[in-house]
Amino acid sequence: MSEQDQSQLNIEISEEIAEGQYANLAIITHSHAEFVLDFVNVMPGTPKSRVKSRIILTPQHAKRLMKALKENLEKFEHANGFIKDLEEVQMPMHFGGPTPQA
Repeated sequence: MSEQDQSQLNIEISEEIAEGQYANLAIITHSHAEFVLDFVNVMPGTPKSRVKSRIILTPQHAKRLMKALKENLEKFEHANGFIKDLEEVQMPMHFGGPTPQA
């Protein structure tokens, strides 16, 4: 067995995890030792939302994640065009549900 074969990482994923969780809000907090990323699915008109996933990272891994996201966003935009920030996109306030009335 070569050195390269020994250093390969075999990563498995269960069907449940592979389905993923949708999140439209990320809340990031940190201490001196860790970063906590809470991913939430906020539904309009619902007064309460629940954290769907929590990821805890060391500061070093948080920085590596930031760099990896930046690189991947640049690759995505190069292939697909500029991604508009949410402030630039006009979102309908009813999200397919009934239109709110005053």
